[in-house]
Amino acid sequence: MTDRLIPSRFSPDRVLGAVVWLCLLVASAAMWWPAQAARIKEVASVQGVRPNQLTGFGLVFGLDGTGDQATQAPYTPQAFAAFLQQSGIVLPPGATMQPKNLAAVVVTAELPAFAQPGQRIDVNVSSAGNAKSLRGGLLLATALRGADGQVYALAQGNLIVGGAGAAAGGSKVQINHLAAGRVPDGATVERAVPTLLSTHGVMQLDLQSKDFATARAVARAINDSKGDGLAQAMDGRVVRVRMPAQAGDQVAFLADIENLEVRLERPAARVVINARTGSVVMNDAVSLNSCAVAHGALTVTVNSTPVISQPTAFSQGGTTVKAEKVDIAITQQGGALMQLPAGAKLADVVRALNTLGASPQDLLAILQALRSAGALNAELEVI
Repeated sequence: MTDRLIPSRFSPDRVLGAVVWLCLLVASAAMWWPAQAARIKEVASVQGVRPNQLTGFGLVFGLDGTGDQATQAPYTPQAFAAFLQQSGIVLPPGATMQPKNLAAVVVTAELPAFAQPGQRIDVNVSSAGNAKSLRGGLLLATALRGADGQVYALAQGNLIVGGAGAAAGGSKVQINHLAAGRVPDGATVERAVPTLLSTHGVMQLDLQSKDFATARAVARAINDSKGDGLAQAMDGRVVRVRMPAQAGDQVAFLADIENLEVRLERPAARVVINARTGSVVMNDAVSLNSCAVAHGALTVTVNSTPVISQPTAFSQGGTTVKAEKVDIAITQQGGALMQLPAGAKLADVVRALNTLGASPQDLLAILQALRSAGALNAELEVI
């Protein structure tokens, strides 16, 4: 049996040649970042114009024997008994129910801003017990409540489950997830949430990301279009705008503001690393200072061989002993020293390492070392 840990997948000599060649090309070119244009609606949102989350607890009927088991989900028959009692059906004292064609579920929905009574919204349904599948089920009328405990929508309808499965003789085949589904337009809005566009005649725009230059550009674009002094950048995320006095003019005023174009400055350099999947994402502003990188590969090989020791013939009291012989070998390749000139684009360096077969873990180690050495001109974020 052989286990190989941290396998060597690329040659340091090949990495040295390809990376230095790419870095010399990109370092000799002058970098020019053209200003990008975006509409205000794409970089900011109006404070107070937001969706609201709704939740509810209900029952799904009509399952083909794939519902909850009462022994492990006792709240399912209790909810069913409460439903029967509301319908005027009184069960005999001590009666126990263990139906397999229903399941307790949690229903969630998102109430959009400005939603009015009578409008329809989508709902998501997830099993709250041990149901095997919700496929083919019918969601019974379920009240959806907001954070204040008030009912804002009523959900009911047939579930759409994207998965499929079959089981027989101890074998099971399943595609996708069967314990969750969706009811398109499955809820009716019963109550509207009041939305205030302004307070004391002042509207607030919240930027999606903190940036003082973007806040200044948004305020400048509004003042140039609607008049000086209407908009003021309060900090790197908030821009306050004075609204028209007439309520009927506010919607047209907002529509004009949202479609104004702003010139975005060069974004901050950032590298985002997903430590679980090995993904590395960066923007084009990431660059390197002059540095040298040496990264070798370590290979650990473990060989396990069974050994049987038997006693000699006609021996008295001898027993057969099973042992195991283990050989461990460690091989480390010398890491080539790669000289990277100042101004080299990190995207080209990573592309060269990926072409030569560098593993994601190697990229993570190199990027973190560059950041610690001060050679990486970017914010390093690990998620």
